[in-house]
Amino acid sequence: MRELELYFGPQHLGMVGNFSITLSVEGDRIVKATANPGFLHRGFEKLMEMRTWIQDFPLVCRINVIEPDSMEMVYAMAVERLAGIEVPERANYIRSVVLELARIQSHLFGLWGYSNLLGLDTVAQWAMYHRDLVLDLYEELCGGRVYHIYIWPGGVRRDFPEGFKDRIVKTLHTIGNSVPDYDSAFFNNRLFYDRAAGIGVVDKEEAKELGAVGQVLRAVGEKFDIRKVEPYAAYDKVDFDIPTREDGDAYSRIWVVRDEMIQSVHMIFKLLDQMPEGEVYNRVPNPFKWKVPKGETYVRVESSRGELGLYMVSDGGDKPYRVHFRTPSYTHGLILLERLLEGASISDVGNIMLSSYVVAPEIDR
Repeated sequence: MRELELYFGPQHLGMVGNFSITLSVEGDRIVKATANPGFLHRGFEKLMEMRTWIQDFPLVCRINVIEPDSMEMVYAMAVERLAGIEVPERANYIRSVVLELARIQSHLFGLWGYSNLLGLDTVAQWAMYHRDLVLDLYEELCGGRVYHIYIWPGGVRRDFPEGFKDRIVKTLHTIGNSVPDYDSAFFNNRLFYDRAAGIGVVDKEEAKELGAVGQVLRAVGEKFDIRKVEPYAAYDKVDFDIPTREDGDAYSRIWVVRDEMIQSVHMIFKLLDQMPEGEVYNRVPNPFKWKVPKGETYVRVESSRGELGLYMVSDGGDKPYRVHFRTPSYTHGLILLERLLEGASISDVGNIMLSSYVVAPEIDR
């Protein structure tokens, strides 16, 4: 058959941000795929090397718009390690709660996009509504719904307001009570199985070889989670499971996302029950004149998309000398996606991309 070149996205429901893919197709089968992450939130690593330590916080949030809190956390951890800053115990618990809330709302956003793509609009509306409930909590906590700038070196910006724990619990119960509805309308829906099972399959060895992390890696049966491997914040104080599946397809990846949300809810309840009293911020020197001691470090956290790492170098000045992020979407959106699209149907491009949990700003940093 005649091979044609087809431009898929960015003006497509299955694409994220201004991401596009150039496809070489024979009929409706993809022969070759070339990903183009576009120009979105570019050059942040170099911008961070030109601004002071405190000025970088509004920048790191933009690298992942959907879940900025993990970006804040990994940056705060790197600065704390370089500067030798201790974090109060209560602040570590608060950080963990905030990060798990971020994971839940990020997964709900992903479920909104994925169910919309498959035409299950009712489920998409539920997911966006429940995500908004979590964003209401963030707005009360720090004044922002999308960008929070709440986690920073030495702890967090402020303590929970009065009655905030109860409002967290109420919100999570509201979401949790809807799990049977999500299961009947989406996860146990035959349409979801027919569209996702056997689509975008990757095996365990290939996933490791290509640098897959997060749901992509856990969907092939690999129990790898930075919260377990290298616990940070208060993750060593609570017990939780790492959900896995075995088939390595889009169906398995979305089921892992569903199970992770449930684990996050249980984890938050445990953290709130065990949370100690005390300070939430170990004050640092004047942040506008602050000079971090010379050194280099690498830290990593488990974001909602998988392992998120940060390599940072300080030359003893008032700004970072070198900043480099290791983001999940870089491998998922460029290396893995191009491989999974070979031989796939045009109708499954968005299916494979969204199940791989790609977010465009993480790629062209």
